[in-house]
Amino acid sequence: MAVAPHSQVFLFLSQILGKGIVDSAGRNQGKVVDLVVAVAELYPPVTALLYLPPGGKSPCRFPWNKVAHISGQVVVSSPAPAEGPSGNPAEGGLLLKESLLDKQIVDTHGAKILRVNDLHLLKVNQNLFLIHVDVGFRGLMRRVGLEKAADKFFQWFFDYHLTDHFIPWRFVQPLSSPDLLRLKVAQNRLSLLHPADLADIIEELDIHKRSEVFQSLDVETAAEALEETDPKIQVRLIENLNPAEASDIIEEMSPSEAADLLGDLPKEKAEGILKEMEKEIAEDVKELLEHPDEKAGGLMTTAFPTLPPQATAREAMEFMRQEAENLDLLSYLYVADPEEHLLGVVSLRDLLIASPQTLLGDMMNTRVVAVQLEEEKEEIADRFAKYGLKAIPVVDEGNHLKGVIPFRSLLEVVAPQLGK
Repeated sequence: MAVAPHSQVFLFLSQILGKGIVDSAGRNQGKVVDLVVAVAELYPPVTALLYLPPGGKSPCRFPWNKVAHISGQVVVSSPAPAEGPSGNPAEGGLLLKESLLDKQIVDTHGAKILRVNDLHLLKVNQNLFLIHVDVGFRGLMRRVGLEKAADKFFQWFFDYHLTDHFIPWRFVQPLSSPDLLRLKVAQNRLSLLHPADLADIIEELDIHKRSEVFQSLDVETAAEALEETDPKIQVRLIENLNPAEASDIIEEMSPSEAADLLGDLPKEKAEGILKEMEKEIAEDVKELLEHPDEKAGGLMTTAFPTLPPQATAREAMEFMRQEAENLDLLSYLYVADPEEHLLGVVSLRDLLIASPQTLLGDMMNTRVVAVQLEEEKEEIADRFAKYGLKAIPVVDEGNHLKGVIPFRSLLEVVAPQLGK
């Protein structure tokens, strides 16, 4: 049934591709192989169709304004192509099938990688506009000609009505990568996602697409996402950056996470990054690099709160507030003397309920469960399990406080699928 003049109708790209083309006299002109849109518009209009003439091997372009209507066939008003053979869109144009179908899209709402299964078009009078990308299962079934069968099956077997899953085109933009699309809100809103969700997005992509997404993030967000990402992927992402760019991101990471990452990099690359880092941060990371990964020294972080026993609860709370962004641990505050001997520990709960003028030395728990630098991961795990702690301090033979092991750091070693 033909589309009447001055009407509006929704179409899918899958319903147009492969259709035969005839002129007004009914003569065969070939079949549709793609549509061209002008991407500069909010909802891109179709400007031309590409078709394969009978017996032809190369597609030809036909201007969309010569398309009279669409029914079981595409009816055109001219029997010959207004433009010669061309498989490439003009500047500012985009081939829908070639550039969009089966490509991946970063959906910041669901924090997933979705595949474009179809494209939703709106025909208004003689104009055709791209309005949605279809990322749903129903779109895939439509592509393979099983939409009605799938609808019936899901209704009968699951009592479920299979629905479309559309994303408005105005939220979508192609990347320079030929296989990836991204929501326009991604640049601004990726930072609102949980770092673990961002890591999932990055891990789903190949190395080139990962770099596109990763390098679009601000430094702080990139660091948070990198901490949640698989170590092998961390290495590949950092290897694609120059030392100055890499150092900016690694400086924002937890010292222990930064040390783990640098330890996995080629020695020359790691040294180049360390030279670009702030001296104090670089020294902390170098100290952690000296210890094996699966021993206490390699699991600990140096970003933890510590104060002298003369500090008051009020001063401690103010310190925690000011330094929170730079600390890997907030559950406990450790008390040490000027020589960094570990004297005691104060929980955050105790700080909250203490009188503001109470000295840490008067409220600290002196029976501290600690481990030595060379303690093995199995022994550390036993301590966590036995005492139910969120973190355990690490000391040397002279009881000098060297670092703290958050429970998560241990979890990343003994059960990496849970820790990351």
